Amino acid sequence: MTQPKTLTDAIKFFAVPANCREYLVARRWPDGVTCPACGSTSVYFDPSRNRWECKTRHPKRKFTLKTGTIFEDSPLGLDKWLPAVWMIVNMKNRVSSHELGRSLGVTQKTAWFMLHRIRTAMQSATGGKLAGSVEVDETYIGGKARNMHHDRKKRMGKKGTWFGKVAVMGLLERHDDDASQIRMHVVQGVTARHLRTHIDKMIEPGSHVYTDALKSYDKLNGPFLHQFIDHAETYASGEVHTNGLENFWSLLKRGLRGTYVSVEPFHLFRYLDEQAFRFKHRKDFNDADRFSLAISGIVGRRLTYKDLIGFGNAPNGN
Repeated sequence: MTQPKTLTDAIKFFAVPANCREYLVARRWPDGVTCPACGSTSVYFDPSRNRWECKTRHPKRKFTLKTGTIFEDSPLGLDKWLPAVWMIVNMKNRVSSHELGRSLGVTQKTAWFMLHRIRTAMQSATGGKLAGSVEVDETYIGGKARNMHHDRKKRMGKKGTWFGKVAVMGLLERHDDDASQIRMHVVQGVTARHLRTHIDKMIEPGSHVYTDALKSYDKLNGPFLHQFIDHAETYASGEVHTNGLENFWSLLKRGLRGTYVSVEPFHLFRYLDEQAFRFKHRKDFNDADRFSLAISGIVGRRLTYKDLIGFGNAPNGN
C-alpha cells in the first residue's frame, strides 16, 4: 500500500474507504482486529456495512474504525477526518477552524470541535523525567494591553501587568542531534510554590537546570545544578541561557495571535499540546511519520462536545 506523502496525496488516498480501513487497521490493530468491548479476536467483517461484529455475545458487539477513538459518533466520514489530522499535524503556521471549515465544507463550529478532538490525539505521555541540560522558563498568554478596552486597562493597572493573562511554565531538555524534549504546564502563578512542584516532578536530580533571574528559582541548588541568566544584562553566557524556550514561546504566541486570534484559558492546554507535538517532531519525522504518530494516539481519547464546552455555551474560539 503506497503511503501518502503530501496533503494532496492524503486527500486523494483517503477519499477511498478501503484505503482508510487498511491504513487505520494497520496502526490500530497491527496484530489483527480485536473487539474494543471485550478484546476478543473472534470478529468478522461485514463489507456491506463497513463494520465488524464480535462473535462473542455481549452488548456493543458491532463496531467500526471510529469506535473508541476521537472520531466516535461523528457523522463526518474518514475522508474528511484524516485530511484534517494531516493539516493540523503538519502545517507549521497552524490551521484555524474557519480555514478548516472552508477546506472541508463544514461549519466553523464543526471544524472547531474537530480541531480540539484532534489535539487530544496529539497529547503525549510524560515519558519519564527530563535529564541532562534542562531549561526552565515561564511566560504569560493573553491579549496585549494596547488592544484592551479602556476600562479593562484601568483594572489591569490596579491589579498588575499580568491581570487577565494565563501563566504557562515550560521545561526543555536539550539535545544536540534530535529535537529537544519539551513539557508544558498551565500554572496558577509563577511563585516558587507554583513552579517548584513541576520542577521536582519532571526533572531528574543532578541535572543541569538553566533559568532566568526570577526569584522563584533561587533555591534550586541542591537537588539540581542550577545556573541562571539575567536578561537585563545579556541573553546568553555560554551554555547558560533559556533561548530554546524563548524560541518555543515565540512560535507559540505567533500561532495564537496570528492564526487562532482568540483562545479561552480553559482550552489553552490543548493548544500547548498541539505546539509541543509539532515542536518535538519537527526534525526527526517527515509529514507522513508525524501523521502516523498522531493517528496512533486516537484510541481511548474521546472528547464529547459537552465535555469540551463544560456544559455551557461554546466559546467563540479558533
